[in-house]
Amino acid sequence: MITREEIANVLDQPVYDGDGNKIGDAKHVFFDDMTGRPEWVSVKTGMFGSTESFVPIRDAALVQDHLEVPYGKEQVKGAPSVDVDAGGHLSESEEHRLYDYYGINWDSVLSEAERTDDGRFAAGPGTAGAAGAAGAAGAAGMAGRTGETGGKDMRGTAGTGGMTGRQDAMDREAMRGDEAMTRSEEQLHVGVERHESGRARLHKYVVTEETQQTVPVTHEEVRVVREPITDANRDEALAGPEISEAEHEVTLHAERPVVRTETVPVERVRMTTEEITENETVRGQVRKERIEAETETFTEDETGRGGKRRGRE
Repeated sequence: MITREEIANVLDQPVYDGDGNKIGDAKHVFFDDMTGRPEWVSVKTGMFGSTESFVPIRDAALVQDHLEVPYGKEQVKGAPSVDVDAGGHLSESEEHRLYDYYGINWDSVLSEAERTDDGRFAAGPGTAGAAGAAGAAGAAGMAGRTGETGGKDMRGTAGTGGMTGRQDAMDREAMRGDEAMTRSEEQLHVGVERHESGRARLHKYVVTEETQQTVPVTHEEVRVVREPITDANRDEALAGPEISEAEHEVTLHAERPVVRTETVPVERVRMTTEEITENETVRGQVRKERIEAETETFTEDETGRGGKRRGRE
């Protein structure tokens, strides 16, 4: 369970689920007005933190630089949307609805709230909600612990600027002791959030192109060859009848181009990603405390009556 002393380490820090998925950033912590224990943390989710979801902090753990909750990212993002009143409180009906959503028994919550931090039962009616008006982060936010309401109808809240009540109490306590005043200031913590910026894909399609090649082809033609009668061919020439009719046929051949296609692999294409780091300037407002000393000096006027003069350092 997160303690009150750890709240400063929770605000504006990343919130992860049990599987290591980032849900968003913690923005506010809501306290129980009766016990003063942290009960809820609001988490900014969505693009640019456009939505705010409530998560029980009772089973959360602070792990290094982030808060880890035992609920899935989608479950937290789907939590019921609730309205916080002007005093920074959750109504009983809204809180009841959130407990039902996360499967937490309402009776067990009431039983736990009926005990103070030292184990004794709290008693006596009173007003609830003083913590919300003062920021609900420190001593001022614990005004409802001694003798306030016996129910859990309201919650105080502590946000980025919700530590005012605690700081004032610390200042007053310090002035009683060593007469020193604590000066505090806010620090700007900037992180990064990864989101989808676009998509790229490979698409393969077929195109038909005209191509040509020169191929040598041959064909046969008839050529008449006349030979004179010689002693070498006389016998063949006189082998037939003396006078007759005859025919001799020759088959001619020719080549023609034959086209066929063959599919062969020529290259492999894939997509890879590379990270390009660029510097972006982030601006934000932080508050700082200033301490000035005021002095009073006493003087006497012409009538002899005493007076005083105030100055500032």
